[in-house]
Amino acid sequence: MNYPFWDVPGIGGPWVIGIVSIFHVLIAWFAVGGGLYLPVAEAKLYREGKEAWLPVLQRHSRLFLVITSVFGAVSGVGIWFSIGLVHPEATSALIHNFVFGWAIEWVFFVIELAAAAVYYYTWNRIPRELHLKVGCLYAVSSFLTLVIINGILSFMLTPGSAWLEVAGTGNEASRFWYAFFNPTYFPSLIMRSLACLSLAGIYALISYSLVDDEALADIRAAMVRWSARWLGPMVLGLPIALAWFLLAMPANSRDLLELGMTTIGSGAFTQVTRIAMLTIITTVTIAGIAYYLAYRAPREFSLAHAVCLLALGAVATASTEYARETVRKPYVIGGHMYSNGVRVRDVERLNQEGYLSQSMWTPDTTRLARGEAMFRGQCMSCHTRDGYRSITRLLQNRDEKNIVKLLDLLHKPTKDSTYVRYMPPLVGTDEERDALAGYLATLSKPLAAPTTTTAKVAKAP
Repeated sequence: MNYPFWDVPGIGGPWVIGIVSIFHVLIAWFAVGGGLYLPVAEAKLYREGKEAWLPVLQRHSRLFLVITSVFGAVSGVGIWFSIGLVHPEATSALIHNFVFGWAIEWVFFVIELAAAAVYYYTWNRIPRELHLKVGCLYAVSSFLTLVIINGILSFMLTPGSAWLEVAGTGNEASRFWYAFFNPTYFPSLIMRSLACLSLAGIYALISYSLVDDEALADIRAAMVRWSARWLGPMVLGLPIALAWFLLAMPANSRDLLELGMTTIGSGAFTQVTRIAMLTIITTVTIAGIAYYLAYRAPREFSLAHAVCLLALGAVATASTEYARETVRKPYVIGGHMYSNGVRVRDVERLNQEGYLSQSMWTPDTTRLARGEAMFRGQCMSCHTRDGYRSITRLLQNRDEKNIVKLLDLLHKPTKDSTYVRYMPPLVGTDEERDALAGYLATLSKPLAAPTTTTAKVAKAP
């Protein structure tokens, strides 16, 4: 607990990351897929002699520049801001272990921004061949940013045994490439690349649905139909990439999904499985809309249809990212750091020396203050007091004696405990856990007594 914890009422810090990330991913993936779409579409129009459609493609490139450069950059800063506050230890670990990777990514990002601006502002000002080369430069640089980021994101789920052997020794840099090309790197890269192509097609359909010039009706229909094909690789390739990803996942992550399937009848611990199923359902729905409304009937395709596709894409993206985060439990970096920032190797030491003793933000000596500090440091990375995953609701009607028993179970969980699959072990001395129990008892509220309504029957006079 090296930092004061960021307390976001209601939704909690993780959902701030989630909301910003979903917004950013829809833009960042469009930046990759759309960066390939533009030069390919431009070359197609030149090859087929459809120069009349070039002004429409130019307007689409303006939309592309504004969304990716402005909103993409702002939301990217928002992610760094939020993860630095919610998960400072994990953010520090990623920066220190991937300094070289971040540096490479930022170089490609600068090239990407410059190429995007040059591509838009040089329409009809430089030779077509050179303009296409600028578009290709953007496409390559944007894809390489995905290549770098994918290595870091997939590392958080599967850092790999080679990196874990040296984690915490100061020699992590010697296993950089093992950590980067980790077990889930390639299936994750394929899934993200397929999503990028799909979003390129969806954003293009939004642009083209705004064209109401009857003189361009035939070309519009052809381009709508062609853009719908960009969603085809996702439909065909996603099942294969997803199966590969599931096979490469750690056993404990697969257990979370299997637990959801085996308990789906009783309604217990099925959230991650239901979210994963939502990804599949929305993906199939997107494919159906793209095929029947855009590919089969391009002349009737409207802005409402295109917006529905983007909304479904947002749901699919949110579901996928939520499931990816959940199957990583109880870690934020698999096998190395728990979701509350406690490193696996530090658990026993913190049990002996104390959790709060390691913090420069030591609270006063009152029992409740120390208990609240324990709660903020070890619980609020996933829970809130009264909002999302509310502790008040979860502890409802428990007295302090029952809370102590629960904390003992979390402190030394058994291997067959359901809690151990989702939650980090509770660390700290006996006195610190006692203080936490006292604080949690103040949050526990008794169940409201059921109210009964007695109907009054009127007597006949």
